[in-house]
Amino acid sequence: MDTDVGIVAALFGLTFFLGLAAVAAVVWWRILSKTGHSGWLGLLMLVPIANVILILVLAFGEWPIHRELRDLKLRSEHS
Repeated sequence: MDTDVGIVAALFGLTFFLGLAAVAAVVWWRILSKTGHSGWLGLLMLVPIANVILILVLAFGEWPIHRELRDLKLRSEHS
C-alpha cells in the first residue's frame, strides 16, 4: 500500500515538474521572440548552464530587433 502512494506521489511530482518546465519554455519563447531572437532558444532555459549564458547574452548582447531599428534609421537618414 505504501509503495502505491509513493508511486502516485512520484508521478504527480513528475507531471507537475514537466508542466512547470513547459510553461517556462513557452514564456521564454515569447520573450525571446519579442527581442528578435529565435524562440527555440527558450528551450535552453531548461538546460542548467545554458540558461545562465543565455541570460548574459540577453543582458549584454545586441538584440536583433535593435540592430534592425538602427539599420532602418540609417536608411531613412540617407534617403
